[in-house]
Amino acid sequence: MAKILLVEDEEQLRSMLKLVLLDAGHEVEEAGDGIQAYESYSQRPADLLLTDIIMPEKEGLETIMKFRKSYPDLKIIAMSGGGRTAVNYLDVAKRLGARHVLAKPFSNKELLQAVQMVLEM
Repeated sequence: MAKILLVEDEEQLRSMLKLVLLDAGHEVEEAGDGIQAYESYSQRPADLLLTDIIMPEKEGLETIMKFRKSYPDLKIIAMSGGGRTAVNYLDVAKRLGARHVLAKPFSNKELLQAVQMVLEM
């Protein structure tokens, strides 16, 4: 399976998503924001970046831009919640290089389907 770098500032959600990905056979590294994610990836590259958009420190759109510039082939999925604003952020994330976006809340099945689809791209 794949190595996934999961970037989510909400610890409970990050733990739940990690369990879903681990149960599906993936290896998962965690980060609470874009700064931690970049440091982690520099030491242990991943096959896929799964990142939230709204986070403290370096938020998701900045994170996507930085990863896209340094690692142009990295597969990225962006996720965000919160109504109309989230949809706008997700549209921007796609334009910045996310290969897929997920609007919160999403099901475990939707998450795993998105991961599989992006990994096969």
